[in-house]
Amino acid sequence: MREPKELTPRQIVEELDKYIVGQDEAKRCVAVVLRNRYRRRLLEKDLQDDIVPKNIIMIGPTGVGKTEIARRLAKLVDAPFIKVEATKFTEVGYVGRDVESIIRDLVETSIRMVREEKISEFEEKAATAAELRILDILAPLPGRSRVGNAVSSFFDRSSNERSAYDDDSPAARERDDELRRRRVWLRDKLSRGELDKEMVEIEVEEASNPNVGFGMEEMGIDMSGILGSIMPKKNKKRKVNVGEAKRLLTQEEAEKLIDKDEVTQLGIERAEQSGIVFLDEIDKIAGGEGGGGPDVSRGGVQRDILPIVEGSTVMTKYGPVRSDYVLFIAAGAFHVAKPSDLIPELQGRFPIRVELDNLGKNDLRRILLEPHNSLIKQYTSLLAVDGVNINFTEDGIDAIAEIADRVNSNTENIGARRLHTILEKVLEEFLFNAPEGINGEVDIDRAYINKKLSNIAKDEDLSRFIL
Repeated sequence: MREPKELTPRQIVEELDKYIVGQDEAKRCVAVVLRNRYRRRLLEKDLQDDIVPKNIIMIGPTGVGKTEIARRLAKLVDAPFIKVEATKFTEVGYVGRDVESIIRDLVETSIRMVREEKISEFEEKAATAAELRILDILAPLPGRSRVGNAVSSFFDRSSNERSAYDDDSPAARERDDELRRRRVWLRDKLSRGELDKEMVEIEVEEASNPNVGFGMEEMGIDMSGILGSIMPKKNKKRKVNVGEAKRLLTQEEAEKLIDKDEVTQLGIERAEQSGIVFLDEIDKIAGGEGGGGPDVSRGGVQRDILPIVEGSTVMTKYGPVRSDYVLFIAAGAFHVAKPSDLIPELQGRFPIRVELDNLGKNDLRRILLEPHNSLIKQYTSLLAVDGVNINFTEDGIDAIAEIADRVNSNTENIGARRLHTILEKVLEEFLFNAPEGINGEVDIDRAYINKKLSNIAKDEDLSRFIL
C-alpha cells in the first residue's frame, strides 16, 4: 500500500482539489484523518492499539461531493474502499442485509486489490509462460503432447513421419533443428503481435462457482474453497484468436504464481488497518425509536451498526476480521432528521461533523471546467471520437451554470448531478446523429443553449420531469 508519508494535509487537499470543487472544510477534515493514520503507524505498538480513527459525518444535499471526497481519498493511498447504503440494512429479524456484510464486502475488496497487485508483479513471467503455451499449440517440441488443434500441416507431417526415424539419426536431428528454428521464428512474430488475429484452440480452467456455500461465511466457512480443493479442476476448450489466448493464459499463469495464503493475509491486514467504509444515507435511519410501521427497525439498524463502527470481530470465509481501525465516513442530507436524532452511542462514534456547502452558479461553472476530467472535457472527447469538435463558448458555459442553479433552486436540489442532465439535453442531437455524418467544428453558445432549454427551464412543472 502506498504510504502517505510524503503527503502533508495541505498536499492531500491539493490532490483532492484536482477532482472536487470547493468543500474546503470537508477536504481539510479528511486530510487530517488520513495523515493521522500514517502518524499512528510510526508509534509504539502499545500506543497504536489505543488510537482509533476519528470517524466523520458529512452533512449536505446530494450532488455536492460527499461520496467523491471519500472515494478519491481512498484512491490516493490505495486503501480498500466500499460504499454502502444504510437503508439496505435492517434490524435482525427483518428481511434485509446483515450489517456484518459491510466488513465482509470490505475484505473482499481488499483481497481483490492485493491479488491484482501481485498479478501485476508476476505479469512479465506469466506473459512468457503464456507465450510458451501458445507456441506448444502452434509448434510443439518433439516428444511434447500437442495442446489444441491449431497446428500447421508442416508439423502434422513431421509428427506422422517421426516414427520412421531413429531419435539419434541425422534426419531426426535435422528435423528437430528445423522445428526449433520454426519456433524461434513463430515466437518473434508472436511477441510482435503479428499472429494476434490467428485462431487457436486452448484449454483453460473452468471458473469455480462463487455462490457455492453462500450464507456459510457467517460461520467462517469457505465452502467454495473447501469444495474447490476436493473437486478436481475442470478444463474446457475454447477457440479464440491468439491475442485473446495471450490474455487468458497470462491471467491463468499469473494466478498459479501468486501465493493465495499470502494474498489473503495481506488483504485482511489492509482491510483492518486501512479500510474505508462510506456509509451513505445515514439520515434515513435516524429516529424511529419506539415507532411502528415502516420506521420500526430504524433504531434497531443503528444498534446493529454500532458494534461494527465501535470495533468488533466479524467472521468471514477468510477468518475473523476486526473493524476497530476501519475508518467510517457517514453522509446524509439531514433535511428532516438531524445528527442528534441518531442514538447517542452512535453519535459518539462519529466525533467529527462537517457541513458541505450548497453549490451555487459559480461552483457549477467551475465543476464544468476545472476538475482533472471535467464534464466539458468528457463530452468533447466523446464526440471527438465521431469527428465532431464541440467548442463550448464562455457565455455558453455561463448559461449552463445559470440554468442548473435556477432549476436546483426551483425544484429538488441535486447539486452537480443537474449538470449531467442539462448537458445530455443540450447535446442530444449531436450524440445521436454524430456517427451518421455530422462532423467538423460546432460552437455551443448561450443562444444555442437558450434555444434548447429556455422553455423547459422556465416551466417549473416541465423542468421537474425533463431537467
